[in-house]
Amino acid sequence: MLHADVEISSFLKARRAALDPADLGLPGGLNRRRVRGLRREEVAQLAGISVDYYTRIEQGRAHAISDSVLDAIARALRLTGGEVTYLRNVAVPRRRGADFRPTGDGPGQTGEGPGQTVRPEIRQLLDAMESTVPAMIMGRGLDILAWNTLAGRVGFDFDALDRDRCNSALLVFLDPAARVLHPEWDRIAEEVVGNLRAESGRHPDDPRICEVVTELLDSSADFRRLWEAQAVHECLRGSKRIINPHVGELRISFESFRLADDTDQALVTYSAPPGSPTDLRLRQLAGREALAAGAGEGAGAGTA
Repeated sequence: MLHADVEISSFLKARRAALDPADLGLPGGLNRRRVRGLRREEVAQLAGISVDYYTRIEQGRAHAISDSVLDAIARALRLTGGEVTYLRNVAVPRRRGADFRPTGDGPGQTGEGPGQTVRPEIRQLLDAMESTVPAMIMGRGLDILAWNTLAGRVGFDFDALDRDRCNSALLVFLDPAARVLHPEWDRIAEEVVGNLRAESGRHPDDPRICEVVTELLDSSADFRRLWEAQAVHECLRGSKRIINPHVGELRISFESFRLADDTDQALVTYSAPPGSPTDLRLRQLAGREALAAGAGEGAGAGTA
C-alpha cells in the first residue's frame, strides 16, 4: 500500500533536495553541506514553524496539519500547483473505501474497470463520437475504463487486452510496442508517472493504484527511476506523436475533461486540425477499409 506517511516523507525530502540554497539566499559550499538542497531546519525557518514540528511532518508523525502550515511549507519549497495539491492529499488523506473488484466482461466499448463503473450515458457519448473523435474514459490509477472503436484503432487494441491490463501506465512501461508507437517515449513516460503520482496522492490507499504502482516498481527500472524522483504533475492537455501501424505518423492533440458527477473519471479526446495529414489519417482509420489495408502488417499497439 502507498501509505501516506511514507509518501509525504519521500516527497518532502525530494523537494527540499531539489532546491538550490543559493537561489534562496542561503549559504552553500561543499564544506558546509553534507546533503543536496535544503536542510530541515532551513525549510522550517522559511516556513515559520519549529524544526521539531517540520521534522514530525516530514516523518509522517504529525496529525491534523492546518492548511496555513501546509501553505507555508509549500511556499518554502517553491511547490507548483500540482505539488501543493499532492502535499495536501498525502498530508490529510481522503479515504474513500474503494474496493478492488473487477467488473464487466464484454467488449471494451461497454466495459468497466476494476471497481469503477462508467454510466450508460457516457458510453452512449463515446459511441456518438465514433466516426470522428477517438475518445476514452480514464479512471483512477490511469485505468482505461471505456473507449470507442476509433480510439482503439489509433493505438492499442483494447478489446484484445485483459481488462486489468487496460491501464495507461502498464502499457507505456511494460508493453514493448509502446516505444515504437511513441517516438517521444521519454516525455510520455514522465507525463504518465506525474499523472500516476497525482492519482496516488488523491487515493493513497486505493488498492488498484497500489497494485499498478507495485507491479511497475517490480518490473520496470525506468518507472522506478521516475517514480523515485517524486515529480507530481497532471498533464490534462497537450500533444503527442504516434506511429500508427496502419496509416503512419499521427500528430494529435489531446484534452481531458473531468466528469461532473465523478471527478475520478475523465473523458479523453484526440483531435487534429481540419485538413491536416493527421486529420485525413484519422478519417482513414474511422473507415473499415483502413483496417483491411493494414491487416497483416502486425498487431496494433498504441497509447492511452
